[in-house]
Amino acid sequence: MRPRMPHPIDLFAALADIGPLAGPAPHGNHPTVTVTVTGITLDSRSVLPGDVYAALPGAARHGAEFAPQAARSGAVAILTDEAGAAILRERVHPGDSVVPPVVVVPDPRRAVGPLARVIYGNRQDDGEAGPTLFGITGTNGKTTSTYFLNALLEALGRSTGLIGTIEIRAGEDAIPSALTTPESPQVHSLLALMRERGLDAASMEVSSHALEFGRVDGVRFDVAGFTNLTQDHLDLHGTMEDYFAVKASLFTPERSRSAVVLVDDPWGSRLAATADVPVLTVRTEAGQDAGQDAAPPADWTVTSVERSGLGHSFVLQGRTGHRLRVRCGLPGTFNISNAALATIMVLASGVPAEDLQRALDAHDPFTTEVPGRMQLIGEEPAAIVDFAHNPDALQRTLASVRRPGGRVISVFGATGQRDESKRPIMGAVGARLSDILIVTDDDPHDEDEAVIRRAVRAGADDAVRNEGLGCEVLEVFPRAEAIDRAVALAGASDTIIIAGRGHEVWQEVKGINLSLDDRVELRSALTRHGFSVLSAAGIES
Repeated sequence: MRPRMPHPIDLFAALADIGPLAGPAPHGNHPTVTVTVTGITLDSRSVLPGDVYAALPGAARHGAEFAPQAARSGAVAILTDEAGAAILRERVHPGDSVVPPVVVVPDPRRAVGPLARVIYGNRQDDGEAGPTLFGITGTNGKTTSTYFLNALLEALGRSTGLIGTIEIRAGEDAIPSALTTPESPQVHSLLALMRERGLDAASMEVSSHALEFGRVDGVRFDVAGFTNLTQDHLDLHGTMEDYFAVKASLFTPERSRSAVVLVDDPWGSRLAATADVPVLTVRTEAGQDAGQDAAPPADWTVTSVERSGLGHSFVLQGRTGHRLRVRCGLPGTFNISNAALATIMVLASGVPAEDLQRALDAHDPFTTEVPGRMQLIGEEPAAIVDFAHNPDALQRTLASVRRPGGRVISVFGATGQRDESKRPIMGAVGARLSDILIVTDDDPHDEDEAVIRRAVRAGADDAVRNEGLGCEVLEVFPRAEAIDRAVALAGASDTIIIAGRGHEVWQEVKGINLSLDDRVELRSALTRHGFSVLSAAGIES
């Protein structure tokens, strides 16, 4: 997904534009003639004629090893570091035309985002028209909040784009996502495509990995949003302090113009107090109950929460007296927070409150279906698929689905080769909030599935024993059989929650991708055991 009409630019003029990131004088074997480029990519397999191939060091191999392949596909220059240049000197003879000019910069990982911004013409600070950019970070709620943002913007008559975990969309065209946030050259090419198509706005999930690895370098969001911060990704960041510091880097003048921050947890309050951009704060009633009353009054507060179908209606009360009436049709009290964040982010972008209220009243935008996020598959029993894959998300999900007179039957596992410390914590959360907990496999990757299950089950069993819980803990695998067992044990008044994988359609086991979609398996199991289902298969494909 690239712009159809790229604007050629001289590579060395573009390098001069990014200043110190290019080094004092980019060097290599490049000639003195102009090198005209029309694109840039990190993937040698996706090179198009006219591209710069950015050869970066990887975990196992250096991108310079793939430079000949990039050249054969039409790369007009190779951007790399000293190590990459050394690899090319060893493998390419002087005068060999197989590899195009090589340009060496000190840190190509940090240079490639700003360089992509220049190559694709995303010069937001030059006053050039382009989509209003919304970026959302936080541990949980990013995907749903971006879908809510776009649904509200479309209710206002705006055309939208989306870059996120589930899909990348530029208007009506959509492709599945491989990463929560793509690499920076793809981000900038997508933004250029959205500008070329005249889209009004774009929403993007901004993961901590994206911030850590420079995937949004060179992007400046009009409004940045923060959901929450809970234990996750400590295998990358090490500590919660380091995790917070990475998230907080989005809320600086280099990356955003303004911000909306949920202050339902202490991390949000801290971020709102220390951000270097103008901030609007939002607090839900849950946040007030959680001991946040001593914090400064929020700019917007959720009040008057009432049940509305499977979801809730509520009021956003402004500190200056303004009120917005909002409804969210998706289950889960945490979706109140997601809807509130999306609403105030659109308000912060300059949309008048009166226009927002008309759109909210006329279109019910927060009843949009979000694939794999509290996605309802059946009603009797209530059968739900959700992406909850860390302790806080699981707590929020399980606490929100219990129905009067019914049991909660949960199915989940833990991902392999990720933060091991959260496995027993998740097991304990499941035991506390479920009547029946079925421990199964998630994506084990290269780990032993039994070892992962054992850690999750240990946390559940300890909680049952030490806290006197009545939860029945089972261990069933593979995952499809666990889902079937949950349905077999359910009655019409019960709630089944399949957590952890959400929209994902492949399960990685020792390097092999196995076809597995929780929504398909749950739908099939419900039908097999004589229950009805709500939606036909389709959204997951």
